[in-house]
Amino acid sequence: MACPTHSTLLSPKTNSSGGIYNPVYMRWIWKAVLTAKMRRLSRRKALSLVKELDAFPKVADSYMETSASGGTVSIIAFSAIAVLAILEFFVYRDTWMKYDYEVDKDFSSKLRINVDVTVAMKCQHVGADILDLAETMITSNGLQYEPVIFELSPQQRLWQRTLRLLQSRLREEHALQEVLYKTLLKGAPTALPPREDAPNEPLNGCRIHGHAYVNKVAGNLHITVGKPIHHPQGHAHIAAFVSHEAYNFSHRIDHLSFGEEVPGIINPLDGTEKITYNNNQMYQYFITVVPTKLNTHLISADTHQFSVTERERVINHAAGSHGVSGIFVKYDTSSLMVTVSEQHMALGRFLVRLCGIVGGIFSTTGMLHSLVGFCFDIVCCRFRLGAYRPRQELQLNNLNNHQTPLLVGNAPL
Repeated sequence: MACPTHSTLLSPKTNSSGGIYNPVYMRWIWKAVLTAKMRRLSRRKALSLVKELDAFPKVADSYMETSASGGTVSIIAFSAIAVLAILEFFVYRDTWMKYDYEVDKDFSSKLRINVDVTVAMKCQHVGADILDLAETMITSNGLQYEPVIFELSPQQRLWQRTLRLLQSRLREEHALQEVLYKTLLKGAPTALPPREDAPNEPLNGCRIHGHAYVNKVAGNLHITVGKPIHHPQGHAHIAAFVSHEAYNFSHRIDHLSFGEEVPGIINPLDGTEKITYNNNQMYQYFITVVPTKLNTHLISADTHQFSVTERERVINHAAGSHGVSGIFVKYDTSSLMVTVSEQHMALGRFLVRLCGIVGGIFSTTGMLHSLVGFCFDIVCCRFRLGAYRPRQELQLNNLNNHQTPLLVGNAPL
């Protein structure tokens, strides 16, 4: 049997009623119609399955009952949600400082010391140098000597009082240091402001300021009488040409820090002032330096924090108090390193907390409203069951049930 050609399949034929039809075309139409119906049935089954999984069924408005108490509770709930959401947004915008501790493995780098000290002696009578534990003397090439007036002007005195007030508050509330880390005040707030008037008084003080790089081992910063000299047997200060009456180690520490200078950070000795009337006074500062890495959204720096212990005494060889008059800053480095990083709440955590606030308030207020309504119904006897049901209501129920009504009062029989 020969297969029909393409022209035979598409050629029209005449049926018994005289109409013209193509059987291949008709089969294709029926197949398309059946496929469309099957797709509709599949979609309906899928939609019905999704409707059965609906966890939020809808209630018609005609079956919902509103009340004044429910509206009041809703207003309170919406107000609480708005207040807590705003507070949570402020918490999301805020940051906090995270402290991590680890062993400091960097021993080969140099430690920078920043000094700004004013001594109540002339510059030609004092000298400063640094001697570390390895008997390595650091020359004072990085330190400068500037003749100044030791007494402060009124504006400078006000600045010093403010700085000392901040120091006292930092000792009481260490959390204020985190505020300084996050804000990083512009400029150098611990720098002594310049004198506003022209100096008419004699220059009786010496400002020693600058920086020096030392090894990361224990060392000692000396500020004493005479210029320092270095020789193979050690180091010494030439003090033979300075009169003993010229000794006066009253001093003021405007700034003393270790590592990279970070603006806005107040160090423990900034603003310290010591006044003495004895020519043989010795001041000692024992410092423990802690390497610190500071990472905030404003700055990333490698600096150092330190703690200090102060001691002062009068040199009196006859009384057994030996030593040399001067200012001695003895420092030692810690083996631990602190990483201070600024943390911020993630957006996903903020959204989760926000959803918890909204859902928690809705659930809590709903339960409280139901509990208060239940207690109110008990107190007001509104259940109307048994002995609490009014007699008129009992009569109406009996009439509806086609029973003989109860006689009320003195009705005739």
